[in-house]
Order: sequence, then C-alpha cells, then structure tokens
Amino acid sequence: MHNPRQTLFFNLIVSAIAGALIGLLFGFAGWGAALAVFGWGLLQIRHFTRLDEWVHRGDDSQPPETTGPWGELFDQLARLQRRSSQREQDLLAAIQRFQQSSAALQDGLVIIDRHNNLEWWNRAADRLLGLKAASDRGKPVMNLLRDPRFIRYFRRGQYDEPLELQSPIDSDLRLQYQITKFGEGDRMLVVRDITRLVRLEQTRQDFVANASHELRTPLTVICGYLETFLDQELPRPLARALSQMQAQARRMESLVSDLLMLSRLDASNHIADEHPVNLHLMLTQIHRDAQALAQDKGHEITLEFDSELEMLGQELELHSAFSNLVFNAVRYTPEEGHIRLRWWVDPSGGHFSVSDDGIGIDPIHIPRLTERFYRVDESRSSASGGTGLGLAIVKHVLVRHGGKLSIDSTPGKGSTFSCHFPPELLISAGSQEQAAR
Repeated sequence: MHNPRQTLFFNLIVSAIAGALIGLLFGFAGWGAALAVFGWGLLQIRHFTRLDEWVHRGDDSQPPETTGPWGELFDQLARLQRRSSQREQDLLAAIQRFQQSSAALQDGLVIIDRHNNLEWWNRAADRLLGLKAASDRGKPVMNLLRDPRFIRYFRRGQYDEPLELQSPIDSDLRLQYQITKFGEGDRMLVVRDITRLVRLEQTRQDFVANASHELRTPLTVICGYLETFLDQELPRPLARALSQMQAQARRMESLVSDLLMLSRLDASNHIADEHPVNLHLMLTQIHRDAQALAQDKGHEITLEFDSELEMLGQELELHSAFSNLVFNAVRYTPEEGHIRLRWWVDPSGGHFSVSDDGIGIDPIHIPRLTERFYRVDESRSSASGGTGLGLAIVKHVLVRHGGKLSIDSTPGKGSTFSCHFPPELLISAGSQEQAAR
C-alpha cells in the first residue's frame, strides 16, 4: 500500500503545476498556482470537517464516502470501528457471563477499591452481609462491617489465614472472611457460610469433651486402687504388673487432660479477656520443672531473658503452651544434650523459643507436626510418654492470642520451636498493676 502522505504531497504538487500552467495561458502563472493550492487546501478542510463531524457524532454510523487518501483513511477507520464494536460486544458478553456466574455462587464476593470503598458485590453478599446496592455502593467497607476483629484483620494486611465471625445481620450464621489483594491496592473479599461446618465441629468437640469427662471418673478410681495396692507388700511379678498399669493409667489421665484442654481451646479462636502475665515468674517455674524432669538425662537447660516486657493473655493457656514445648524438648533430646529457653522482644512483637541439639526432625514432617495425634516416630513417642496433642495445644493457644508457631529443624543438629506474639499484647513489667486495674 502506498503512503497517504506521499500521495497528498504528490496531489499538492500536481495541483500547483496544473494551476501554474492554466495561469500561464493568461499570463499569471504564479496566481494560477496559488489559486490551485488554495483550492486544494479547501478540499482538505472539507474532508477534515466531514471526518470531525463523524467522530463527534459518536454513533455506529458509517464514515463518509470519498476517494483518494481520505477515502482510504475513512475505510481504515470503518474497519477499526467494526473491530472495536466487536471487541466491546465480546467484553460486555464476558462481563455479563461473569456476573451471571458470580451471582450463582453460594459464597459472597465483594470488590473493594484502593480507597477501601465497596465497588461491586454479588447476590450472595447481599444475603450474607446485608449489603444494598442503592445505598452502600461506594461506601467504606469498615463503615458497614464494624466488628472490631474484622477491622483489625482488614487493616493488618496479612491475609494468609481466614477470619471467622458471626454474620452482621444474622447471629445464627457463622461466616468465614478471606481477603485477596490484586491490582494496585484493590482487594477481593470472599465470604463463605460455614455454619454447618461449625455445627459439625461443635458436635465433635462436645463428643470429645463429654467422653473425656466420662473417662476421667473411672480413671481416677483405677489410679486410686492401683496406688493403694502398690503401697502393700506384693510379690515382685504382681508389683511389676501393677506398676506398668499405673504408668499407663497416668498416661491415659494425661491424654484425657489434653483432650479437655483442646476442647476448651476449640470453643473460640479469641480469648475472652486479657490479663497481665508475669512471664519471668512463669518461665522460671517451667525451667525448674524441666530440670526436675531431665535430672536422669543430664541435660543442660538454660533460660535467657532479653527483655523485661511482659504480655497480656491467659496465663494458664500460655503456661500450657510453653511447658509443652519445653517438656517435648526434654523428652526427645538425648542424654547430655543442651536445651535453651529464650524470651526476647523486637519491633515485630514478643518471642519465646525452645532450642535443642537433639536428633532433629525431617522437613517432610514439619507441616503436620501440629496435627492431633501425629507422630514422627510412633515407637519413640510412645516410649517418651507423649500424648501426640502437645503441639496441637500450642497452635490453638497461639491462634487465640493472635500469634503463630514457627519450626526450624535440621536432622542430626537439633530443632527450634518459636512462639511469636503481636506487639499490641506487650506491656512493661511496671504497668501490670495498672493494666489489671
């Protein structure tokens, strides 16, 4: 295809030469060329005016009909118009299909713009959150979902774990919120109705709690009689058998206690109230108990405090979590091993770690260590007297306190279990009495 600019320039030259020749017949070659160029310019202005009028109409009408370079330009614009119209129809069809498919979802979808305003949502969001298109579009999401826990979750910007809350319009519904970032500061909020799952989980928790309570009474009776029998003079084979029975009964008591603890922790993902916890006193007591437990193994157990800051929380739960980590290190660290307990604070929050130089854990097992009854080595765990619930309790306690557990282990070199707590739970030791008031 030839160049339109060259064609226009060629037409201009031809017009000027033709005008000059005609003017030469009358003795005015210059005026003839000037008039020809002026006429050529008027023709271009006319073509441009027709194009400008067509563009400003903004409808789907065909561009003006003409010939030459302007005709080619109009034809090209017509082709672009058809392609643009087809593309627009395809996009509208895709948007309509997306809206239809999202409307059919049982989960609520909410699009939140970079300014934290509601931009779009589907029908399920109307049903689960009570959003109204006529009045709520463009409003800040935190003005409509006012639960303080959701506001903290939204502002924190860390959405690896979902948030579970009651529906703002129906207290019988239990919703799960999951936020995903996309674009330049935009967010997509997915709201899922998990009421049925919560009820099933509650049924399971009730069963475990009731069964554990029912087991506790006969175990108490069995342990009492075994202790009475062992206080008597008995033949050695019988005494050995009763001692083994007593050890297994105590292990079952420990298992029942851990199940009851998990049942209480499962009741909520958040602690109901917070109290100042004297970590120095608590960890010192745990350190003393660990030394008593490890006295036959010759472990060297050290305790370090790199900060005087304490924290807010539930003391019994934190004691259970920390002691589980420490006692696990004592159980699974070979004789003459070293165990290090440490509490420190940095800008990201408070941290407690338990490090040992034991046999370590294969990385393939680490993601599943906090599952209930999961054991890396069944025979070794049974011999140590563990219940398989300790790390599950640790995980639940940390979740209730807004913290998380990290595990770093190398086979043959040892393991480090670290608890990380958010900075808002930290308080100075001198402010405990004030916080209690």
